[in-house]
Amino acid sequence: MASSFKDALDSGKFLVTSEVAPPKGINLEKTAHHIELLKDKVDAMNLTDHQSSVMRFPSLGGALLVKEMGGEPILQMTCRDRNRLALQADLLFAASRGIKNVLCLTGDSVMLGDHKEAKGVFDLDSSQLLAAIKTLEKGKDLGGNELDGEVSFCAGAIVTPEAKPLEPQLIKFEKKIEAGAEFIQTQAVYDLDKLKEFMEYARQFPVKILAGIILLTSAPMARFMNKNIAGVNVPKELIDEIASAPKGGVLAKGIEIAGRMIQRIYKEQICDGVHIMAIGKEDKVPDIMKAAGLDRKI
Repeated sequence: MASSFKDALDSGKFLVTSEVAPPKGINLEKTAHHIELLKDKVDAMNLTDHQSSVMRFPSLGGALLVKEMGGEPILQMTCRDRNRLALQADLLFAASRGIKNVLCLTGDSVMLGDHKEAKGVFDLDSSQLLAAIKTLEKGKDLGGNELDGEVSFCAGAIVTPEAKPLEPQLIKFEKKIEAGAEFIQTQAVYDLDKLKEFMEYARQFPVKILAGIILLTSAPMARFMNKNIAGVNVPKELIDEIASAPKGGVLAKGIEIAGRMIQRIYKEQICDGVHIMAIGKEDKVPDIMKAAGLDRKI
């Protein structure tokens, strides 16, 4: 049985996904609140996997919570923390619990996180993890051994359309599609004309593309991303716009900007949907969708 997200991908409708960050600890109250708020608004929710190499409650546990609450989870899996045995085992466990959507990530360096003494594994990269999923779906593990029971996933990956230079990203993009990616969620985009250029190239491949939209909550945040996150470029005019917002109105301005961008992507049919990242402000995703004219129920 296909996942409902897979059905949504195949339907041709404009897709909306979002992220829910598991907590630093076992108090799932806030996470559950965000899931309840979003489960009927978005087509699926990503559960981040130790994002920025910061240790948190596991993505797999968060995905199970989404499933239990009636939502559609996308399990993020990074290759940074597990070797191929552990990755395959987690995939089998996920499949046994009805979690069918996986976003394959290589993972950030541990030097970015809060456990700098940790050792990165990187036994596989994201393309190899995609290929591993296809191998599992054929009934074998990476050692060539037969599996007892069938598994089926809807697997995806990421791309950075505003990377400089772009060519290495395009090579990785093609490699991920060859390995079996059915959907792509992009790194944050702010230059929609550049996204259009990327989509002219991407349209030749049988894959759905969701543009990543990160909610801007302040001008310093935008400047920080420009300085520290590879492939993210917030234009000066957007930074100036959010910096000029009246006191107490900065968040509203960020929501307005995100909504405006999503509305243009939707109206101009630039790509197949959006992936909204309201980092730390997940409760504002419905407001962003409303600002975009996408206030809906799944």
